[in-house]
Amino acid sequence: MRIATWNVNSITARLPRLLAWLESSGTDVLCLQEAKVAEEQFPAEQLRELGYESAVHATGRWNGVAVLSRVGIEDVVKGLPGDPGFDGSVEPRAISATCGPLRVWSVYVPNGREVDHPHYAYKLQWFEALKAAVAGDAAGSRPFAVMGDYNVAPTDDDVFDPAAYVGSTHVTPAERAALASLREAGLSDVVPRPLKYDHPFTYWDYRQLCFPKNRGMRIDLVYANAPFTKAVSDAYVDREERKGKGASDHAPVVVDLDV
Repeated sequence: MRIATWNVNSITARLPRLLAWLESSGTDVLCLQEAKVAEEQFPAEQLRELGYESAVHATGRWNGVAVLSRVGIEDVVKGLPGDPGFDGSVEPRAISATCGPLRVWSVYVPNGREVDHPHYAYKLQWFEALKAAVAGDAAGSRPFAVMGDYNVAPTDDDVFDPAAYVGSTHVTPAERAALASLREAGLSDVVPRPLKYDHPFTYWDYRQLCFPKNRGMRIDLVYANAPFTKAVSDAYVDREERKGKGASDHAPVVVDLDV
């Protein structure tokens, strides 16, 4: 079984690439982030023609998450119980579903913006709510994973140059402590292999030739429980999908499971 997570940075802009990738990659379950489209505008029919059901939590603008599956979708939960919200509203940043033998969450963790910004405090609060929401499934006997754009690089090895990020979000001790706390719920980091270079970066800024110079970060993560991790036969970053015109600034992270 092949599952993946991908921040597509607008499903409308990326739809031709998404459809082609689904056809060529053999993916059974895909967690999407940054759909940037309202639910009624989500391309469910085009995906259905490829054999995928869609569970979507989106309102347009800058957020939006989804789970696509060709092995069934059941028990969909939209939103994060206990979501602290930001600036008076709760954003569509989490959705969970059972797909065949697996249960998955697709998450788009708040960016944080700047360390002294209210969005940073919101990010840390959101992590606390996420841990509480997934604790039961993490401790269960069914393969389970929380997949998506975490907007945190777990270690200094997960950025191209730690000095370039001093004073910035995504690498602060508090954000990394939030990841460590999530792992304490019974989840492990499924680290993919890179298809090129030494580090499995998943995100490269559009600016300053970051992709060709491999100035990247690993912020798209798969955090999984023991039954899931025991079934992993391979995991990799599909760096090829970051190439070319019209690419997202994130690459898919792909995991193969013997389930």
